[in-house]
Amino acid sequence: MSFKPLNDRVLVKRLESEEKTAGGLFIPDTAKEKPSRGQVVAVGPGKCDDSGKRVAMSVKAGDTVLFNKYAGTEIKLDGEEHLVMREDDILAIID
Repeated sequence: MSFKPLNDRVLVKRLESEEKTAGGLFIPDTAKEKPSRGQVVAVGPGKCDDSGKRVAMSVKAGDTVLFNKYAGTEIKLDGEEHLVMREDDILAIID
């Protein structure tokens, strides 16, 4: 399915969370939190400023990002979970 976000929206696929802690303990599925890291799949063209000019997006497809815990709207594309969120909900780009 083709999906193109509008304005300053970003399509993000969550990255899997860690299976065990730094101390070596395994985390059961029921205790795991949803990860707040993901990979950008698609970006919109950017939002318009007050004068009507497009403001370029800071992120691009393929970037690994850190986002707010409750950011975005969950959707299912081709059987996989994705998030659609505003660029403002992205906290950082991870290198």
